[in-house]
Amino acid sequence: MRLITDTHYFAPISFYKISSGYSHIIFEQYDRLKKAGFSNRCIIAGSNGRITLSVPLEKGRDQRTLYRDLKVFNRLPWQLNHWKTIETCYNNSPWFQFYRDSLEQLYRTRFLFLIEWNLACFEWAIDKLGHRADYSLSESYVHKYEDSIDLRNAILPKNYETHGTFRYNQVFEDKVGFQNNLSIIDLLFCEGKAAQSILEC
Repeated sequence: MRLITDTHYFAPISFYKISSGYSHIIFEQYDRLKKAGFSNRCIIAGSNGRITLSVPLEKGRDQRTLYRDLKVFNRLPWQLNHWKTIETCYNNSPWFQFYRDSLEQLYRTRFLFLIEWNLACFEWAIDKLGHRADYSLSESYVHKYEDSIDLRNAILPKNYETHGTFRYNQVFEDKVGFQNNLSIIDLLFCEGKAAQSILEC
């Protein structure tokens, strides 16, 4: 069975749990930007609660550009700023040093298109999780797929917490409480190689 889905910037944990159950993933590239999605943002945890990291886009978030054509606004040092935030939030997490070098290298690599960045994030995450994922990009926009599960526009900032509960020890849990279904990097930094077993629960 195939899964059709959006590309995300280090998607919530639930996305990786769902996607690991499919033999092939099709990433949508012919839909248009949705302002209320995870295509250019991810949510992590800091000492004061949740932090949203957003990739700036040329022409802003109000455009109706196809996903495949969305360009990153690289005149802002967003990658440097995001990396510094991640480092501040997770430097004391159990597995940060283990993943640090490869993730920092990703944040030092320049990407012109958002979809390229999102796919690089996906590949980094599944590599660290030990997943094998066969994927491709959509060849046209199909409103309804007959032979695939459609996850497009399903996991959103307004509802991501309802897509399963994933319990593990978080860096700032004693200070801000447990934050459910954050970006996959939160799970990896906190649980490392045990992340896969949490996804399988």
